[in-house]
Amino acid sequence: VQFVESGGGLVKPGGSRRLSCVASGFTLDDYAIGWFRQAPGKEREGVSYIAASHGNTVYADSAKVRFTISRDKAKYTVHLRMNRLNPDDTGVYYCAANRRGWGPWIQDVYEYDYWGQGTQVTVSS
Repeated sequence: VQFVESGGGLVKPGGSRRLSCVASGFTLDDYAIGWFRQAPGKEREGVSYIAASHGNTVYADSAKVRFTISRDKAKYTVHLRMNRLNPDDTGVYYCAANRRGWGPWIQDVYEYDYWGQGTQVTVSS
């Protein structure tokens, strides 16, 4: 089971970025997928979640309206489109898979079993 994230980089405030997470070694349909981020000196926090099978989504308050999570099952890929970025969005972004699937636990970082290596997003002028 492996995730590979990509799409990070330096972006100016107000800009956009699309992150991608490609899965290998398992079928996305069996999992809930989450995007998390971690800023220096802070705990890892959830940003957005998607049920790979039926497409239900949940967003953290910080991500509502600005971010969109989606999945392409044929390509084993989950995307996170981020708009109107601000410096508070800076951090390492990780995708992760939850074997329990979709349920009230999806926002619990400790429920996630498989993690990618992360991709750095820096929002700065």
